[in-house]
Amino acid sequence: MNSYLLIAGTLNALAAILHVGCIYFGASWYRFFGAGEQMANLAEQGSLQPTIITSGIVIVLLIWSLYAFSAAGLIIKLPLIRLALVIMTSLYLLRGVVGFFLAANSAAAPLGNSSEFWFWSSVICLSFGIVHLIGVKQEWSSL
Repeated sequence: MNSYLLIAGTLNALAAILHVGCIYFGASWYRFFGAGEQMANLAEQGSLQPTIITSGIVIVLLIWSLYAFSAAGLIIKLPLIRLALVIMTSLYLLRGVVGFFLAANSAAAPLGNSSEFWFWSSVICLSFGIVHLIGVKQEWSSL
């Protein structure tokens, strides 16, 4: 069993759970996790938009968790596993790198998030991406 991919799957699942927390606990969680004031305000107003957007993120993160667990050998092999792992690893790494540029650039302000949000979320995404990359590299030949 590949420990890096096991950790990757767990991180994806934890991120999904935190997003569910945003849906359940509402505006204060959206604010705390840096989703932007617009999302927090929409949640306070009872809009379904934050719930729909966040639910989509939860579904993606849970699917990514399943693929990481599959590659780790914890569950059955899922279809298109190599493609899925390359896509999710690339997206985490890309999001991590791009976010640092947004953190350093005042152009991030129109996106509704602070420089602090972009910095810390980029650290998290880059870390997730590195864990995925190491695990995928170790298991590539057996996938």
